[in-house]
Amino acid sequence: MKIIKIALIGYGSVGKAFLQLLYDKQNYLINEEINIKVIYIIASNGGIYNASGIDYKKIIKFSKNNTDLTKYPYGGSVKINFNKIIENNDVDIIVEMTPTNKDTGEPGMMHITKALKNGINVITSNKGPILLAYRRLKKLAKEKNVQLGVGCTTGGALPTINGGMIDLAGSSILSIEGILNGTTNFILKEMEDNQVTYAEALKKAQKLNIAETNPTLDVDGWDTASKLLILTNILMNQDKTLNDIIVSGITEITPKQIKEARLKGEKYKLIGKTENINGKLCMNVKLQKIKSTHPLYYVDGRNKGVRYTSDTLGDLTILGGASGAIPAAASLLRDLININRGYDFLRWYK
Repeated sequence: MKIIKIALIGYGSVGKAFLQLLYDKQNYLINEEINIKVIYIIASNGGIYNASGIDYKKIIKFSKNNTDLTKYPYGGSVKINFNKIIENNDVDIIVEMTPTNKDTGEPGMMHITKALKNGINVITSNKGPILLAYRRLKKLAKEKNVQLGVGCTTGGALPTINGGMIDLAGSSILSIEGILNGTTNFILKEMEDNQVTYAEALKKAQKLNIAETNPTLDVDGWDTASKLLILTNILMNQDKTLNDIIVSGITEITPKQIKEARLKGEKYKLIGKTENINGKLCMNVKLQKIKSTHPLYYVDGRNKGVRYTSDTLGDLTILGGASGAIPAAASLLRDLININRGYDFLRWYK
């Protein structure tokens, strides 16, 4: 059985869900003939190191009542940080889960760059480095003969990149259209079902931990724009930036608008779209009314969806992938397993 040693960078809700998933999926992983040992968990103030593998049951139990990893009695220390991973050079894969910074990509940019330079495979949920420097990071990974898994950055559990790359192989993608943010989709559905205001729907989303305390990136459309940008650059072989996208959000939507659309059999959705119009690539994120004939009409609640239009293989629509810590963690595990299976991400990513 192959032993894979990994380091987790970032220990928020997704990091904790990832550890829980590794514990729950042990029989599945045995069938995959792999033994995943988490030997580092790094947070902002320190971390945990155990060269033999951190005990899943013990760290999961500890994490239920403690947020300070440095106080973990089996290897926790303020001296355990990202640089220690690089110095020791004893992991196969780094799973980078620090928060997204769409302006600088830090600290994830530094983590991913250093890991790749040192010949370590990287899997990430962090959109920042990928939307700002995908081509550079991909080139670096190729030079060092390692993999860079980014499936979690464009819809979590929804297989947006793999679907567009593998299942539309041999054709050119002419347009990408997607509901890529589960938070805004939940808010719009809540307004539609319960005839409440935007503020009331947002408050409920926050109470259910679907929306952040500061939901700006979601509700103003920037999370959708970031995911659309990554999909566009990878699947359509572009080098665009967020400045190339016209972005608006959902904060001005009213119950009256929702009701009027419903009476016509229509729904409001926050949709990101990249379209090749007469040789010019147009990109936008905006609130749209769509009819029941639209492929994304039935994407409700925390679910997401993407529709690709190609020149020779027609349309491909992928629906589902509800937002949440567990689906996000599952998408990271999916990349890890596929790397172990020999899947060459960089061969397929343009």
